[in-house]
Amino acid sequence: MNTPQSTPGSPTTIVPQIFEQAVEQADIAISISDVNATILYVNPAFVRMTGYAPDELIGANQSILSNKSTPVAVYEELWAVISRGLAWNGRLVNRRKDGSKYLADLLITPVVDGDGEISHYLALQRDVTPLHRLECEVAGQKALIETVVDSAPLVIALVDRHDKVVLDNHEYKKLMGDLRMVEPARLILDAVRADGTVLRPSARIGDPAFSEHELRLESPAGPRWFSCSGLWVQRQPGDADGFFHRRDDCYLLLIARETTRQRAEQEKTRMALLQAMMAEESRIDTLQESLSAAVYKIEGPVNVMASVMATIERRSGLDPAAAALREALAACRETVETLRAVIPEHRPESQTTVNINEVMRDVLDLSTERMLAAGITVHWQPQAVMPPVLGYAKRLRTMFKAIVDNAIDAMNAKGWTWRELRVTTRAASGNISVVIEDSGPGIPIALRLKVFEPFYSTRKSGGQHLGTGLSSAQQVAAVHEGVIRIEAGDSGGCAMHVTLPALRKGSPSWS
Repeated sequence: MNTPQSTPGSPTTIVPQIFEQAVEQADIAISISDVNATILYVNPAFVRMTGYAPDELIGANQSILSNKSTPVAVYEELWAVISRGLAWNGRLVNRRKDGSKYLADLLITPVVDGDGEISHYLALQRDVTPLHRLECEVAGQKALIETVVDSAPLVIALVDRHDKVVLDNHEYKKLMGDLRMVEPARLILDAVRADGTVLRPSARIGDPAFSEHELRLESPAGPRWFSCSGLWVQRQPGDADGFFHRRDDCYLLLIARETTRQRAEQEKTRMALLQAMMAEESRIDTLQESLSAAVYKIEGPVNVMASVMATIERRSGLDPAAAALREALAACRETVETLRAVIPEHRPESQTTVNINEVMRDVLDLSTERMLAAGITVHWQPQAVMPPVLGYAKRLRTMFKAIVDNAIDAMNAKGWTWRELRVTTRAASGNISVVIEDSGPGIPIALRLKVFEPFYSTRKSGGQHLGTGLSSAQQVAAVHEGVIRIEAGDSGGCAMHVTLPALRKGSPSWS
């Protein structure tokens, strides 16, 4: 078999020439060493970077460039890798001829001979000192920004267009822990959207998405208030697609400032006014119950008298006794109408958006004194943020107060020692669900509908009301297109389930 001969100008002669020229003219420092790291070749870029002349480098060991400050472990790793025939890439602190130090980004590739043995090492290195300085500045600025953000007495989170948190601070993590690992960002955005705000990303950095939105969160430690704002921010992605064609990603920066301390003072004033208002409402309810009961009790005998009088008149016609009875009947009917006329009415109330968590918290606060006196333990388990209900706040408050009062009366029975009240609120399938469960004796199945009848009570005596509390509560639920049902509690007591329709929420994603 004949071996092909190289001719002048053929690829076999041109390629080595081009390779030599490319290496000589390359703007990256290239060196070739033997297996003992003795330098056999350097290109002009290597000479320019190190400051050494070629004759000072050829025959010297690569250690001539060492500044003696690179950890020994780095060199040990380097040799362990290249000795196995693998390429090594890393950074070393080197020194030029004039004594100046530089950071070298080094790539060493073993070169093997025809027998597969390592014969040389090809090294490429760049001076990355300016790049390292820039990296350190960026890292320092990043650390400084993170320190400032983490030290800020604000809840801060950055979310993407899918409501996923991509950055947060310590205050955010603390709040998330207080909420039993529920994402505060999700609660904030749900509350904002529930008020009808549509989040549309802005092309201008720093444009507000919403501002000073008041939010109440229910935590195990009690209610907490926040003033929340959202700002649009943009970031250029680092992928290849965005190198020539700028494509900014849009994010929403959430900032929540806790206002619980300020709101606590306002709440004290509000609760004092609410107690006075509820006392007036209770007085009206008591009068309504008393007068309605009187009318109810009188109407029974009046109807009997009317029936008797009609019978007498049919049998005997005109009779002095019938005339007297007719006068008595007329007087009774006049009395009934007089009683009806003086039954007080509640002041008219307008529909508004109502937060059921706030209503239940008000009811529990108003009932605290009675529950403490009765030795009742309360377990309040609200959903952190609830969609609002369209309704009448005072009526809803009265409804839940009647249910809680009924539970307190049930557990306040003589000799009953286990006294716990559990209140939970949840939102699901477009409805608000409130469960008020007591550890009392419960209500038999046969009476679970009857207790909603007017003037019926399971208490023989000592009750605060005349048996219209649950009846009125059912009426309030019906006005709000809701229902109340009674079930046995998990602990054997009574569980009152109140279901009300929630207002439709806004769009769940960015438009």
